[in-house]
Amino acid sequence: MLNIAVLVSGGGTNLQALIDAQNRGEIPNGKISLVVSSRPDAYALERAQKAGIAAKVLRRKEFAQQTAYDDALLQILAENQTGLVILAGFMTIISERIIHAYENKMINIHPSLIPSFCGEGFYGLRVHEAALARGVKVTGATVHFVNEVCDGGPIILQKAVEIQAGDTPETLQRRVMEQAEWHLLPKAAALFCAGRLQVENGRVNIREAAE
Repeated sequence: MLNIAVLVSGGGTNLQALIDAQNRGEIPNGKISLVVSSRPDAYALERAQKAGIAAKVLRRKEFAQQTAYDDALLQILAENQTGLVILAGFMTIISERIIHAYENKMINIHPSLIPSFCGEGFYGLRVHEAALARGVKVTGATVHFVNEVCDGGPIILQKAVEIQAGDTPETLQRRVMEQAEWHLLPKAAALFCAGRLQVENGRVNIREAAE
């Protein structure tokens, strides 16, 4: 059973999707055992409390140096014996030191079909504003491993979502969450915890399930 740490900054809707999937038995080889928030007022902390999951608050601005913050985060993850780190709307920059410590053991959800509308500056509603401004007909979400390049890690899963006439950034954001993000993230976690994800030459191979 792998311990999963979920890093959050806001409402925690993707955290809730993971908790719900776990409660339905859809992540049989993993357990969400820790939630780390970058903000003390994040509603995600209440979701963790209601689910009986240990939670910590770690604010970057309370550390004078990046190395001190990294030390604290690494210690928290080590104490939890973390096998998988999930970034679920985590708005604090993850340093290369943390990324290397959890190489191919840290995943992120991004609200577009990478490589479209991703990278520096593309987060939250900005992603959906850009998609609508460009006039694309299809968007979606991507789960990927985290590496040194923003939104540039190996892609694990993607799901397309059609853009509808009259969409606003807010309605599109909600539909992408409901139709893609909340399904992809638990599925990727389950695949990882089952040992079915293999990274080779920058690409993710999904192994067949053992019979």
